[in-house]
Amino acid sequence: MPLVPMKTLLSNALAGGYAVSYCEAWNLESFQAVIQAAVELRAPVIAGFNGGFLGSERRDHAERLSEYAGMGLALRDCPVPVSFLLNESDDFAQFQEAICLGFNAVMVDNERVPYEQYRRLVRRVVDLAHARDVFVEAQVGRLPHGSDLNGSDAELTDARLASEFVDQTGVDALAVAVGNVHILTNGSAAVDFASLERIRDAVKVPLVLHGGTGLPVECLQQAIRLGVAKINFGTVFKQAFLAAVREKLAAYREPMNPHPFLGMGGPEDVLVAGRDAMAAEVKRILLLTGAAGKGGE
Repeated sequence: MPLVPMKTLLSNALAGGYAVSYCEAWNLESFQAVIQAAVELRAPVIAGFNGGFLGSERRDHAERLSEYAGMGLALRDCPVPVSFLLNESDDFAQFQEAICLGFNAVMVDNERVPYEQYRRLVRRVVDLAHARDVFVEAQVGRLPHGSDLNGSDAELTDARLASEFVDQTGVDALAVAVGNVHILTNGSAAVDFASLERIRDAVKVPLVLHGGTGLPVECLQQAIRLGVAKINFGTVFKQAFLAAVREKLAAYREPMNPHPFLGMGGPEDVLVAGRDAMAAEVKRILLLTGAAGKGGE
């Protein structure tokens, strides 16, 4: 089926009492894992890539967004509802390119941008995207990072400010900071549900939680009951992928034939091991968030 508008995915999730997961990919095998899991469980899903990661100055070589956008062609044949998201970017030129290349949803990141500048950026992105029927997510508040839980940049979402921001920018969904944590690799986060409830009552667009890896099962389910329609996951997938590659790669020693271990697609292939391990994690999350079986026959 063709790409489904993310507005439709989130509206269906709110009506059905589940959440749609954004399952972040970074290469071909991780992208395949997301689709494989969603199809097996007949679950709606959001696939895509992190624009901030792809555009990071820390990369040795600049990435071509078109190479990642090209994987979106596979979504045209996906038998379950899926949207294609460029996540967490603050680069207006990258948004322009992404929309031209076929992403039907974008998320504007606020981590490095002062509030007033961010509000203006989001308004520009909304004007650009809505002219092409592209969905826009933004964020009010800032999440702490797992490596710095006491970081001074963290800021809980204020319900009044969130309501004003949505009205002023016209965004389609709002990510919030209510105790959730980015890149939490150990332990779990504690969500302030009273704060989440206040935001839900003040904001009239679907709510989003980033940092899904660090949320325990009971938090996920309570957040969904309080109106969260989309939850982002990424760190847990890289953890599973790396563990599987490490285990499989332990059998390789030079001068063994390298081809079965890389690119042949058989039982010794480290990338297949990573893909399958990630697909298992995606399936676990789709079950936890209640999306399994909600993607039609």
